[in-house]
Amino acid sequence: MHGSGLLARLAPARRCHLRLAAMVARPAEAVTTPDPVPPDFGGRCLTEVVPSLLCEVYGQTERPQPPWLPEPVRGARQIVLLLLDGLGASQLAARAARIAPVLGSGTGTTVTSVAPSTTAAALTSLTTGLAPSAHGVVGYRVAVGDEILNVLGWRLSERDGRRIVRPREFQPFEPFPQSPHPTPVVSRHEYRATGFSAAHLGDAHLYGWHTPAGLVVEVRRLLERGAPFVYAYYDGIDRTAHVCGLDDHYDAELRAVDRMVGDLLEVLAPGAVLVVTADHGQVEVGSSIEVFGGDVMDHVTLISGEGRFRWLHARPGAKAELLAVVSERYGSVAWVRDADQIVDDGWLGGVPSPEVRARLGDVALVPFAPTAFLDPADTGEQRLVCRHGSLTSDEMLVPLLAWGAQR
Repeated sequence: MHGSGLLARLAPARRCHLRLAAMVARPAEAVTTPDPVPPDFGGRCLTEVVPSLLCEVYGQTERPQPPWLPEPVRGARQIVLLLLDGLGASQLAARAARIAPVLGSGTGTTVTSVAPSTTAAALTSLTTGLAPSAHGVVGYRVAVGDEILNVLGWRLSERDGRRIVRPREFQPFEPFPQSPHPTPVVSRHEYRATGFSAAHLGDAHLYGWHTPAGLVVEVRRLLERGAPFVYAYYDGIDRTAHVCGLDDHYDAELRAVDRMVGDLLEVLAPGAVLVVTADHGQVEVGSSIEVFGGDVMDHVTLISGEGRFRWLHARPGAKAELLAVVSERYGSVAWVRDADQIVDDGWLGGVPSPEVRARLGDVALVPFAPTAFLDPADTGEQRLVCRHGSLTSDEMLVPLLAWGAQR
């Protein structure tokens, strides 16, 4: 199916503004709660993308290829997978015709992200082919004992966490496991030595770029050397959305990314294919922040997760009362679930091990309204205009598009 036709049918996010929950209480029965968009584990999901592409390019026939795999991928001799961090299907659909004609010309479909729909969990699921319940990277800020690990910065209570929480032990599964050869990774230069890179990319060799043009150069060089599969990562769209929202800056960044995709198409040799996907979409939250009051915090020892998938860790014996309080107060803006419900509903993709289960909180607040739940300990998050992590369609649905060589 032609990419622009499919994406155009996805409605862009509706924006609204909510007042601080500390100021106004909302009765849960006053609104109709929408259904979440759960991850399609085993189907059209990020977990299936890399295994399917690797089996195709290496001619591995023991794994049935999904029918939704974009047609240009069939029989490819080389594949470049470009991950555009933060490019949701609905955001692209609203702009493809006027801003991103190259992306709009791709052949493909949409797939789901994972839960939470956040970079740390989604990228690890993409590279390993595993659900968060298995690989254990269950969010952006994860409980480790009585402390919080910032997974992207690999900071533990503002300390460098690499020697305290070893990345390859925290997430022990190898990336790109279907590949018989090491997979080269083209990513931002400064990510080379980070704890998160070690956790989700393992020992993969990273070819660093400093500018988008450098990303294209590194991909071209790897293809010329005969690399069968190249994984490239670009984060400009996500950065722009976080800082500026879905405004003119976002449109300008998407236009620049569209040109970069066109440049990548020009360096493809015959038999090579470019595949583009994303880890999550975006919801514009702005200043709409839910502030926990004393009636909630009296039952809480720790806060983890992110603003749109917030975990509350209950004091001993206080879980039931905490669940009742937050359901009453926040049920009009968020799906409120305890950890057992989330596991039983399959949001994490299976039953986690005891070690992974210990990283979860007791009660999760997952907004369906365009708002976020404040963690006072994470001051940087307060400045974000667009957010993600929840199970709305704007956050969960991402494009999967492909092009064959243009020459």
